[in-house]
Formats: sequence, C-alpha cells, structure tokens
Amino acid sequence: MAEVKKKLMLLGGLRYLLPVIEAAHRHGIHVITVDYLPGNIAHKYSDEYHNVSIIDKEAVLALARELQIDGIMSFAVDPGVVAAAYTAEQMGLPFQCSYEAACILQDKSRFRQFLADNGFNVPNARGYNEADEALKDIDYYNWPVIVKPVDSAGSKGVTRVDDPADLPAAITHALDSSPSRHYIIEDFLEKAGPSMGDECFVVDGKLLYNAFYDQFFDNEAMNPYAPSGEFWPSAMSQEHEQEFKRDLQRLFDLLHITTGMFNVECRVCTDGKAYLMEVSPRAGGNRLAEILNYAADVDIIDAEVCASVGLPLPDVHEPNYNGYYAINVLHSERDGVFKQLSIDPDFEREHLVERDLWVKPGDKVAAFTGANQSLGTIFLRFDTREALNRFVSAPNTYISIVTE
Repeated sequence: MAEVKKKLMLLGGLRYLLPVIEAAHRHGIHVITVDYLPGNIAHKYSDEYHNVSIIDKEAVLALARELQIDGIMSFAVDPGVVAAAYTAEQMGLPFQCSYEAACILQDKSRFRQFLADNGFNVPNARGYNEADEALKDIDYYNWPVIVKPVDSAGSKGVTRVDDPADLPAAITHALDSSPSRHYIIEDFLEKAGPSMGDECFVVDGKLLYNAFYDQFFDNEAMNPYAPSGEFWPSAMSQEHEQEFKRDLQRLFDLLHITTGMFNVECRVCTDGKAYLMEVSPRAGGNRLAEILNYAADVDIIDAEVCASVGLPLPDVHEPNYNGYYAINVLHSERDGVFKQLSIDPDFEREHLVERDLWVKPGDKVAAFTGANQSLGTIFLRFDTREALNRFVSAPNTYISIVTE
C-alpha cells in the first residue's frame, strides 16, 4: 500500500512561501496554499489551492477539516497567524503556541499590556477603537509618540507624531491600515543604535536558535520607519544579546510556547533599557529565513516545516555564521514607472549572493511606505564587518531603483 502523504496548509500565496514549498516537497509533503488571490505566485508551486480568506478563522478551520490536514503554517504572512493558531488548536495539530497566546502576540495593544503586567520593559501605551478616544489621553504620553494599527505588519499605517495637533491625521492613517479598526499609541522610544530583530527557534519550550540582526533604513523614503534592509550578525553587545535571550525565554515560558519559529523586533534605547517591541509566531518578512540558510549552519525553514507536521527536527542550535550578510529591500523613493535596477559592477561581482526582482521595465511602482511596496530583494555577503558597514552607511551608492 502506498504511503499516505502528510498534508501541510500554507496560509497566503506570497514569494516568501516558495522555499517552504520546496522544503515540504523534499519531505514528500502535499502542500495546500490558501488565500483569496488566485494569481499569487505560491499557488503555481503548491499541489492544491483553495480560495478562502486567511483572516476568516472559521472558514480556514472548515477547509482544514474538510481536507484533513496534518499541519498549518502562516510563514512570513502576518495576517494568517491567528487563523493558523486557531485551526491548529481546534484540530490538535502542532503549532508554536496556543490560540490565546497568538491573539496576545498579534495584537500590539494586548501585547504591550501583557508585557507591562509581567514586569518587562515597556513604553507608555494604550489601545483604542474610535478615532477620538485618544484625544483625552494626550497628557498621559511622553511626546513624541508613535501611532500604529494593532494588527498590521511591515510598518504599514505607522506615524511618528511630535505635535498633538497632528494626532487625528495619524489616527486616521492607522485605522485605514487596521483590519480590526483598532490602533495603539505609545511613547516614541529613542534608539541607542539601530533597530534590531531576531529570527529565533524554540524547541519544546527552550529557545535554542537566535539569529539577531540589525535593521537599516532609507531616510529618503516616504516612510523612514520602514526597514530597507537587515544584516547579520547584529552589532549589539553581548550583554544586551543575553538580556534579550533571557526576556524571550521568560516570555515563552509565560505563554507556554512549544516548538517553532518566531520573528522578533527589539531595540536598546537611550534610557539604557532593552525593549521587546514585537514577537510573532511566524517567520519574518523580507526573506529573513532564506538568507540565514546561506549565512549559517542551521536550516530553520526545514525545521519549521518538520515541526508543522510533527516530523523529527533537524539539529537546531545557535547559528555559526560563515561571513557577514545583508538583505537589501529593493524599493522606489517615489511613484513612477520602473526603468531598471542599477548595481555597481565591482560591488555586484564581489558581494552579490542572489537577486530577486519582482518588477519589469514599464511597470508602475509606488513610493516605499512599507513592505507591501517592496520591488524585490538582494542578498549580499561580505568578508569583514568594515565592508558591510560601508554598504549599510550608504546603500543607495551601490544599489538603486531607476524610475521615470
């Protein structure tokens, strides 16, 4: 009798899912992709596609039961995380965390409150539903503040506000980017150094893998708070790295985390404190997990696929890097028509690992305000941190999008 293939449901259809599909197929897993956009690229590579909204948890659950899946994942697809956790819990499938924990982690307002209730470093923050609710709390905050949706990723809908008079416009912008029509305001934390993150992996509740990275930004972009790249390993001090590891392990203990990948955003601020800004039970966007398979000696995509359907995990340990790596998020600084990708020839020859351009000449492109305006990614490798730093300090000197 032929062996019955395990079935893995992937929520979404973005390019980020292609290496997951490839890894699943290596294990003989039948891959089902799900979203409401049948033209998305991942559906061309999966074994089966269904048109269901990934934010409708009951519809996702009904489909999962009908198809009798063995695992579900919302890999690098933030909107599907809650539905994936709900479906996994209802069907008794593997997942990083409970549905309740996913709801806390995916709601910026609830997450800030959970951190405050449990003694973590956290800025003054409050969540609101109505546009005018926050206006009576102006004196609660230490200005400037950040206004953002509680349930969006990729820096969409985020505004720094220095003057309370500008608060209503920022609230409207946040609400327009929030599926739940819910926003949060919090004190703006002045960074001491770059914004940072961690692509981490937990096994049986223990934090075993941490790929800490630093983010860099294009100050000429329309949204200067949207990361235009990341690099590894992070330049943060060992002291702060150990502090973040302790905080993450304590958070995972409190939330009864099991096994799987998490994307973390964190920062060290001028007040000397280390802050966990976001922790999500999924891989990060911008192909973070993919570049780590070049940069280090743990295949975390393979590990995540195995965890999702209950297969034995490959060895998971702290990454050992074979150089210095960076992702450059290709983007346009203005609305226009794409003409070409320009890369300095010497730089390309010495440092290019992989390019993934998503547009062609003549395509209309939008000014970069968040991850949804990305035009592709470039993977780069450097032999020294000095060479990496030269690129990070002026990326547009080496790589640029030309529009007309």
